[in-house]
Amino acid sequence: MGKDAQVRAQFGDGEDAGRLQYEAPKLLFRGTGRRVFEGEALKGVRAEAGDLVLADGSRFALGDKAAASWADAIANPKSRLDKLGVKPGMRVAVLNVADDTLAGELAARDAAPVADLTGLDLLFYAADSIAELDRIPDLIPALAGKGALWIVSRKGKAAALKDVEVMAAAKAHGLVDSKVVGFSDTLTALRFTRRKA
Repeated sequence: MGKDAQVRAQFGDGEDAGRLQYEAPKLLFRGTGRRVFEGEALKGVRAEAGDLVLADGSRFALGDKAAASWADAIANPKSRLDKLGVKPGMRVAVLNVADDTLAGELAARDAAPVADLTGLDLLFYAADSIAELDRIPDLIPALAGKGALWIVSRKGKAAALKDVEVMAAAKAHGLVDSKVVGFSDTLTALRFTRRKA
């Protein structure tokens, strides 16, 4: 998940107050107007006197600690696999996920998808219907004790399911949600693990 805060902002054309959001690769400010910063606009981002400062001089008042954290996140964005918690050597499986680059990314991380659905550290499962969510109880036994099930679904206007429906289906089978990640431009992913005893 990205970063989100209410801030005071200072631009070349005046001051404003509003919501600042960062979801790589974009920084979005919604105040009196909407401003989007990406690419060159984010190069050289820094924290200074409690503000997040962009190359054009735009400043967002976040406080010392938060400004430093935002500047680091923008300057050193995490990869998709970092956000998803994929580590080298993990046992990973991918079911129904329509993503042409995922298998290659996993292989490059030394976590190539396996066909054997047992003892999985991570299971990526695409579900865009109630019928597909009904398969959750069949998938849980494939997870290792501390394994996680990532349910991937369409987001935005193309979404066939709401996040609350996905969460309710998983919780009905003893799982708890712990993270949401923008999986791609068109997909979102919710992470579920077994409830701790």
